[in-house]
Amino acid sequence: MMKPSLQLRIGQQLTMTPQLQQAIRLLQLPALELQAQIQEALESNVLLEPDEEFEPDAAPETVTEGATSSAEADDGDEPVVEISDDWTEPTAAESEAPWSGSGDGGQEPADAAGETLHEHLLWQLELAPLPERDRVIGRALVDAINDDGYLTETLDTIAAAVAPEVRVDAAAVATVLGIVQQFDPAGVGARSVAECVTLQLQQLDPATPGLATALALARDGLPLVAAQQYSLLQRQLQCGAGELELALALVRSCHPRPGAAIQPSRTEYIIPDVFVRRTAQGWVVELNRSAVPQIRLNEGYAGLITRAPEHAALRTQLQEARWLLKSLEIRNDTLLRVARTIVERQSAFLERGEEAMQPLILRDVALRIGMHESTVSRVTSGKYLHTPRGVFELRYFFSSQVPGEDGTGVSATAIRARIRRLIAGEAPAEPLSDSELAGRLSADGIQVARRTIAKYRESLGIPPSGERRRAATR
Repeated sequence: MMKPSLQLRIGQQLTMTPQLQQAIRLLQLPALELQAQIQEALESNVLLEPDEEFEPDAAPETVTEGATSSAEADDGDEPVVEISDDWTEPTAAESEAPWSGSGDGGQEPADAAGETLHEHLLWQLELAPLPERDRVIGRALVDAINDDGYLTETLDTIAAAVAPEVRVDAAAVATVLGIVQQFDPAGVGARSVAECVTLQLQQLDPATPGLATALALARDGLPLVAAQQYSLLQRQLQCGAGELELALALVRSCHPRPGAAIQPSRTEYIIPDVFVRRTAQGWVVELNRSAVPQIRLNEGYAGLITRAPEHAALRTQLQEARWLLKSLEIRNDTLLRVARTIVERQSAFLERGEEAMQPLILRDVALRIGMHESTVSRVTSGKYLHTPRGVFELRYFFSSQVPGEDGTGVSATAIRARIRRLIAGEAPAEPLSDSELAGRLSADGIQVARRTIAKYRESLGIPPSGERRRAATR
């Protein structure tokens, strides 16, 4: 018979303290989200204030060549590191001066987005000399046109949609649709790709060579064009090879998605978290401290807080402020250490490009800086590195490896770059097959299977050798 009893057990358990949770959350935030987080903290915590006197380091000290061990580099607070190497053939230009986020000369222009396709069509509809009934039908038609410029509803559905205001049939809607289809961009309001291409061709000069054949091709022959059945097209259209070429050129000049020409383009800005620049002594790594608002503890308010009960809320805010400042310090230190390790490992990429990319995984960086792989994963997500070769996400420098003949691994990024170079230099009439590409790489000491070559080639958006040959002989 079971009886209730009390038992005492001793054990260890890892607890996520609020301070640790905040540090982890800030560690994985990108620059823009971190700015919003800091701004929210400034508005809600009276113990925090902007550090208006903060100035980024103008001349960071560079570590002397080969004199600093990894342990010493981790203990120091210098925001730069120099990678010792021979710079006999420099390819990246030396920086004139350290980057500074302050100043009036480098301000980005404002992002002004254009009008949408819906607004563009409504504007033309209001300018058209139409009675009010046709305007109502026209607005319903514009509402039924998607972002690609195609009509997504049937004429009967649109006639039923305008029934509360006007009573019309499908024939009346078709009449107004013919007017909308004359609007800019050419081909808008079509119900199929064939109709879209036909509308665009009808706006050409009737004397255009091959126009009649192109109209017949758009009406009945687009599936054969997609299948590249040109001989069958000649028999169906009863035309010669020269006339078919002119018609195909006219059809290919048409836009299959006319609405895309009017879509507003919004510029997306990337704020780099770390800068890598070239100096006479080597590569220098520094944090972009201007990307995040600098804050500090208001010592005046903090000094007035006592143990009195009425100051309990302020003591809580003081503790939160100190936690936030400490978490930001941990974030900056971890980000800098990870960036240093990446630049040290990928210095060949900075010098010579993608073909010199070295294989790198999260575990390599985690072992080097003495942290867990999950921490490295968080700090590299959504963070960007500004280099003389462009702006790259930190995750870009991590890739799988393929074993080489000398026992060292070759990065998958480097292999893709070599495949791109080999295909760019091939003879157009005799493109390299995947097997031939594998043979070329094998001659360089890189053993890659043909199916792996095909996977890398498809990831680069390069068609197979047969399609490249047909494209070259057209």
